[in-house]
Amino acid sequence: MARGELGVLTALDTAKTQWYHFTAIIITGMGFFTDAYDLFSIPNVTKLLGRIYYTKEGSPKPGTLPANVSVAVNGVALCGTLAGQLFFGWLGDKMGRKKVYGLTLAIMVVSSLASGLSFGHTPKGVISTLCFFRFWLGFGIGGDYPLSATIMSEYANKKTRGAFIASVFAMQGFGILAGGIVSLIVSAAFDHAFKAPPYKDDPAASLVPEADYVWRIILMFGAAPAALTYYWRMKMPETARYTALVAKNAKLAAQDMSKVLQMEVEAEQEKTDKIAEPETQQNNKNSFGLFSKEFARTHGVHLLGTTSTWFLLDIAYYSSNLFQKDIYSSIGWLPHAEEMNAIQEVYKVARASTLIALCGTVPGYWFTVAFIDHLGRFIIQLMGFFFMTVFMFALAIPYNHWTQKEHRIGFLVMYAFTFFFANFGPNSTTFVVPAEIFPARLRTTCHGISSAAGKAGAIVGAFGFLYASQDKDEAKRDAGYPAGIGMKNTLIVLAVTNCLGMVCTFMVPESKGKSLEELSGENEEDEGDESVETQGSSSRTVPV
Repeated sequence: MARGELGVLTALDTAKTQWYHFTAIIITGMGFFTDAYDLFSIPNVTKLLGRIYYTKEGSPKPGTLPANVSVAVNGVALCGTLAGQLFFGWLGDKMGRKKVYGLTLAIMVVSSLASGLSFGHTPKGVISTLCFFRFWLGFGIGGDYPLSATIMSEYANKKTRGAFIASVFAMQGFGILAGGIVSLIVSAAFDHAFKAPPYKDDPAASLVPEADYVWRIILMFGAAPAALTYYWRMKMPETARYTALVAKNAKLAAQDMSKVLQMEVEAEQEKTDKIAEPETQQNNKNSFGLFSKEFARTHGVHLLGTTSTWFLLDIAYYSSNLFQKDIYSSIGWLPHAEEMNAIQEVYKVARASTLIALCGTVPGYWFTVAFIDHLGRFIIQLMGFFFMTVFMFALAIPYNHWTQKEHRIGFLVMYAFTFFFANFGPNSTTFVVPAEIFPARLRTTCHGISSAAGKAGAIVGAFGFLYASQDKDEAKRDAGYPAGIGMKNTLIVLAVTNCLGMVCTFMVPESKGKSLEELSGENEEDEGDESVETQGSSSRTVPV
């Protein structure tokens, strides 16, 4: 039996799009701008780190990061992100979204600055401190996933909720783009100021001492956007859904939302008190916990769907994103390392990644924003996985064709399309859906679990791709790496991974056009077997 919905929640669901919606998108989205900048700027500087700290005198090629070091530098932030998603997801449901929201941003700002200030006189010292600070950077970034998604979902109206949450995540595209642009500007400025010959002409002179500042400046710049939004993030009120449904304070929820919506909202404390009564809690099947049989029955399949799809997506997405430089080198789009000086290599890698971001990554995010509340989450996610599979196979099967010089532009176009459909597809929807379909008291926890599964996939992709993509021919693979299965077979594995994601999408419910309480079943009270049956069927929305 449906119980009367609180007026404050109805007001939020039916509110017209207002200025506060856009303010919330900017405040929460800037955290994702920073997240993406920090996570994806590291590929632009890893080759430089290899030259500075691992070049051997007399070697015909400039130094590269050893396999274990490269894995650590690229993957340690992902490990921190996974831990942060689980911890802050749990904390957001226990303490409230706002109380821990500022803490995640403060950790990001401090850790971004500290990453650029990594100290030590030896390669081991510098890389160790860099990895230490990047772990904590990832920890702060991890907290932003469940908190930002949940805050935006709980502020939004049900008509355009998908677009608002997707807009927050779309700021990630601008963060990736900004990482490339900052790398371009810094490397171009230093290359102009400190002229150096290519490595093959003069190995020692190709690496100017000032190159050590380049990677530090690029990494430290990530602190700027986060620091600028800290004040506004702390001024945001707690979401009405947490205050009313979890903290059981309808009066405060009404006061906060009256200011936000600029209209009078009735408190209805009596309804909240009734919900909180022990007798009501016992009769109401919606008081179950995360590890209860009732949660497994009503939301178990949903959680399995959100975790599995995010896990499979991130294997492909992060392996492609973090190792773009290796893919560009393998098809010959980047000159050989010995034909450039150290700073020029940063510029060339950043230029390639910026072009892909501009043509494929950023447009994909905003296509999702435009169409998610029209097509629905399920269709966009299924379509995205399908086309990612198609384009990965199209790159992998005729791989030798794409490595020929006259076909490299075609490879890059196809590669850009895989990013376009990742972002106009599962990379956006896997972020949106977990913030909508779970109960308010478990929302950030379940989103944290789902996103942590994604980061587990990213770790598999980051660690596995680095080794798997190495050529079987020792002359063609990076120094110090064992033989892998090659780039062609690696791309085939990623295509199969995307295909599995398409299958797992059928476990994820469609949430378009419904209130959060309808989706989570929080407006329902069970009375007998008939009600139990009704609730079970309504919670398991068929995604068609």
